[in-house]
Formats: sequence, C-alpha cells, structure tokens
Amino acid sequence: MPSVLPDGEPMPEDGALPASALEEAAGRPLAFYLHVPYCATRCGYCDFNTYTATELRGSGGVLASRDNYAAMVAEEIRLARKVLGDDPRQVKTVFVGGGTPTLLAASDLVRMLSAVREEFGLADDAEITTEANPESVDPAYLAELREGGFNRVSFGMQSARQHVLKVLDRTHTPGRPEACVAEARAAGFRHVNLDLIYGTPGENDDDWRASLAAAVGAGPDHISAYALIVEEGTQLARRIRRGEVPMTDDDVHADRYLIADSVLAEAGFDWYEVSNWSTSQAGRCLHNELYWRGADWWGAGPGAHSHVGGVRWWNVKHPGAYAAALAEGRSPGAGREVLAPEDRRVERVLLELRLREGCELSLLRPAGLAAAGRALAEGLLEAGPYGEGRAVLTLRGRLLADAVVRDLVD
Repeated sequence: MPSVLPDGEPMPEDGALPASALEEAAGRPLAFYLHVPYCATRCGYCDFNTYTATELRGSGGVLASRDNYAAMVAEEIRLARKVLGDDPRQVKTVFVGGGTPTLLAASDLVRMLSAVREEFGLADDAEITTEANPESVDPAYLAELREGGFNRVSFGMQSARQHVLKVLDRTHTPGRPEACVAEARAAGFRHVNLDLIYGTPGENDDDWRASLAAAVGAGPDHISAYALIVEEGTQLARRIRRGEVPMTDDDVHADRYLIADSVLAEAGFDWYEVSNWSTSQAGRCLHNELYWRGADWWGAGPGAHSHVGGVRWWNVKHPGAYAAALAEGRSPGAGREVLAPEDRRVERVLLELRLREGCELSLLRPAGLAAAGRALAEGLLEAGPYGEGRAVLTLRGRLLADAVVRDLVD
C-alpha cells in the first residue's frame, strides 16, 4: 500500500458507512485485502507502507508486533462485519499483501483468512492469494498455506540477474523464485504468479530477456511485469540524484515492454491488463480484476484502503496507531471520501481502459468520444471486434495508456 495517505473527511469512530454505500450491494462482489506491513529489510525502490524491526523499535510498534498481528487484523475483520451489518455476500477474493506477508508464520496468515471465513463466509470458487518473498518460504510453509485454504501465491522475482537485484536491494538468490514455483506446485497450488520489474538502472535488454526466460521456464500461469517507478524519498531516488546509478527513460521502458509482450505471447501468455499476462482465463488475478472493475473491498491493516459502494476510506499508517485504535474499540480509519457520480465515471474509464476488454464508449463524454475517434485513427485503439462499442487499447496504445486515458476522461 502507498506510504502517503490522501486528504479526506474524518472517519466515524465506529466506522459506520452512509446508507447509500450498501444500496444494491448484493449485486456487487465483495473482496478483502489484508495488509502485512513488515519487511526484513527495506528495498531501495519501495515507498509502500512497510516497516522493519529497527523502524518500529521504540515507536509503539510493539502494540502490533508480528506475534499479535494476526489477532489485530482479525479484530478489524470483526469490525467489518459490524459495519456491513446483515450484508449477505460471501467473499469472492482474499489477497494478503505487504510488506512481506510470509514473514509471519503460515498459521497467522491462515488465522486471518479464517476470520474472513467465520465472519462472512467464502464463495465456493473464492480466490485466496498471498504475496511471498522467495527467501521466506519453504515446502512445509507452502503446504501449510495450501492446507489452510490458500489457492494462489505470488512470488516477488523482479529479475533473474544478480546485479539488477542488487540495485533494487532485493536479497533473494537468483534461481530461488523459480524453485518456489515448483515447491508451490508440489504443495497443490494451481495458480502461481511471478512479479517482474523492468527498467532498473544498469539493466540491459539481454538482462531483461534472461529474466523473462527464467520466469516463463519456471512454469507459472501468471506473470506481472511493471516498469520501475522511482519514487521520491526512496533510497534509489537518492542514489540516482547523487549520480551513483543512471536513470532509465521512457523509451527504454517502452522497448522493454515490447520485449515482454512478445516473449510472453510466444510462450502462451495473453495480456488481460496492461501489466499482467496469464495462460488462461482461470489464471487471471480475479482480486485485481475486482479492483479494476470497481467492486467492493475491505482493506484491513495499517494504511490499507477500502471501497464500498462509492465510499473510499483508508486506515492510519502506523502499526502502533492501528493497534491502539482497535484496542480502544475504534475504527482504525484515518479518513474517507464519498465519490460523486462523475468521480466514479472517471475512475471507471481510468481503470477499465487498462483491461483487454477496454471500457464502454457510453462512459465517455462528447470530448472523450472525439478523443477516442482520434486515438482510433492514430492506431491507439482497436477497430476490430474488440473495439465494437468499446475503447480497447492496441499494443501501441498500451505504451501510451496514460496519455490516452487523459484524453478520454475529458
């Protein structure tokens, strides 16, 4: 989760939502995101809301230490049940992210999942995912997760090249993520993702091709590939500013993206979102698809964001403040906003345009429709069957997705 919280109106102490948020809720999927804010070390490029043991020492973090963290999250899940009242929906997806969720004992992740199951119930086909650091799991850990109900795991691979991992301050050994895929398969996981990052300073095309080849060869059914974003305030940003490592540019990112799409397509992966490829419909990350399609989700944990029926809110960032709020019977929410119809329309365009199916042209205003016409003429939107009544990005359009979106939301 991002480390900077937005502004907004105060969150009620009991976490109550406006009545409008639950209108027609039965027709919307419900998901849970469970945030684990702990990391063994801080990666130089990361600006997520995460904490190392050193950063928490003496700061009240003991209130939400690893040892009692699962209990804290379970308490927020019980709060969610109170806030959502008699909402009959079973949970469609659960995603445990971080941070490094697998720094907790497998039994703790299972305990958090069990709280969701006990309070809401899980749909028969529920997708249950956890992120994992390759060095923080072994076959026994993965087997315990699978037995506890997890059916999807996402490993942070980032690169197969040691010098690239070093720039990113990633501590795992090249080859370990690929071994993790095999261990996850042996434990019974049908769906496995590998996360990759391209555009790291010092990475070249051959490095990137090697990373893609290693990821494909490991046998996952899903691969995510993200361009490195150098966030202000990170160690990597400071190193670049001091001239210690070079900064890649947009042209390099574009070249690496084209390499990724070509290699992955040849290996049987289809893109279904600008940065995500899978070998089948079943292999897609349903949890992320629910985000992109504006479904309801409750985010539990420090800094986690939630959205229910057009109301968006976010929790306090610090684990100590989070634990203290729950211990006092208060919502850990730091603020919220009620989205106006126009806000929700714009968000639908922003998010759905990134999907393979694109967004409905009916969502566009006259200026946006005119922009869509220009984008079609420029080869940024598809004219074929996918483009019938919808704005769907071409490969070139994916490279310029942010610019296309800016024009279409007018």
